[in-house]
Amino acid sequence: MRQRVSFSLTLPLTLLLLLCVYESRGGSVRNTEAIAPDISSTVNPQPFLPLLAPSPLTAFTNYSIPKLSGLCTLNFSAAGNMMSVTATDCWASFAPLLADVVCCPQFDATLATLIGQSSKYSRMLALNVTHAKHCLSDVEKILEGQGANENIQKICSIEPETLTGASCPVTEVDTFESTVDSSKLLGACRKVDLVNECCDQVCENAILDAARTIAAIGMPNSKGVNLLPEHSTRIDDCKNIVLRWLASNLDPSSANKVLRGLSNCKVNKVCPLVFPNMTTVVKECANGGNQTACCKAMDSYVSQLQQQSFITNLQALNCAASLGVKLQKANVSDNVYNLCHINLKDFSLQVGSQEYGCLLPSLPSDATYDITSGISFICDLNDNIAAPWPSSSSEHPSSCKKTTKLPTVPKATSAQSGLINEDLIFLSFFSSLLVLKVLL
Repeated sequence: MRQRVSFSLTLPLTLLLLLCVYESRGGSVRNTEAIAPDISSTVNPQPFLPLLAPSPLTAFTNYSIPKLSGLCTLNFSAAGNMMSVTATDCWASFAPLLADVVCCPQFDATLATLIGQSSKYSRMLALNVTHAKHCLSDVEKILEGQGANENIQKICSIEPETLTGASCPVTEVDTFESTVDSSKLLGACRKVDLVNECCDQVCENAILDAARTIAAIGMPNSKGVNLLPEHSTRIDDCKNIVLRWLASNLDPSSANKVLRGLSNCKVNKVCPLVFPNMTTVVKECANGGNQTACCKAMDSYVSQLQQQSFITNLQALNCAASLGVKLQKANVSDNVYNLCHINLKDFSLQVGSQEYGCLLPSLPSDATYDITSGISFICDLNDNIAAPWPSSSSEHPSSCKKTTKLPTVPKATSAQSGLINEDLIFLSFFSSLLVLKVLL
């Protein structure tokens, strides 16, 4: 059984030992030529091994029995497996790094399912504020007892009010079902096509229609709700009620799949990175500046992005486009991505000093726990897609464009024996390097 890494080891010595072992097995991992971006969510990717990032840090296994408030009536056993998955997805030190893509979407889905499943007996799709405080505290204690980060509520920006009905006028199951075409809603969302839902929005549109319907209750003009923007507070609050109702009409596993699929569409539409000041890059790269100085500035800038979090393939595409647009607006007209060999993986958290980016799959994925290897998550270290330079200062990519194609998830393959030894040696130290980098 692999032991927990001791942080008391001298850092330089640890890195030196890792480097010696790695170099003795044949040097750096093979570099591949960057290929043009291919951005469709429908194409079958060419077979390659979806690499796991095994952690030598054994997961928290001494589960403690938390002292709960005794004032929360949610049925935690109804979502027992989801709670375990959430604890793993939000495991201790990895939670902030996986927050946007893995941890928080799973935490949100678990909370919605807990309230939805409990509504079968309470007939309520929301909690009052006092009840919500007790329940959120209890959920956090249970997850922490299974190894989750103790600050998960803060990391995911979840407040007790999130579990209430907020501004939505409908919180009772009976009122909801007498107002909404529930059979139509369930038909659209019972099985969500994880690949096509983000573009076709079959379930999402049904949820929006249901949310608008219940949001209209109590408004002086029934047509007024149609004037509300899609993401108004009232509509968003009612969407939460709709999601909880869906979770009550599906088994927890199916509910989790639907909720994660829907949240994944939102996740992949944005770039979660915070762009630091670009003054140096603009100074060196604007108006056809010196290439060496420009690329040095770009490398330094990108290295700051690489210290933030893990992102998906599609998020990396959005980040590349967003940064490109910002640079173009600052009079950087040359394609500095091509000039300086910037790839999509360069926008995600890097591993060690070898500059291996980790892009997560664009479809929902979870971290996993194994008693021998600890916490692992699917990570594409083979991805070497060239970052696309926007053709105009207002262009943003869309994975729904039929003319461009990008694999959504690594394709399973049995070609594991094809990996040469230095690849395997590198992978065995993946999380060691990651944790050491994060600690610096």
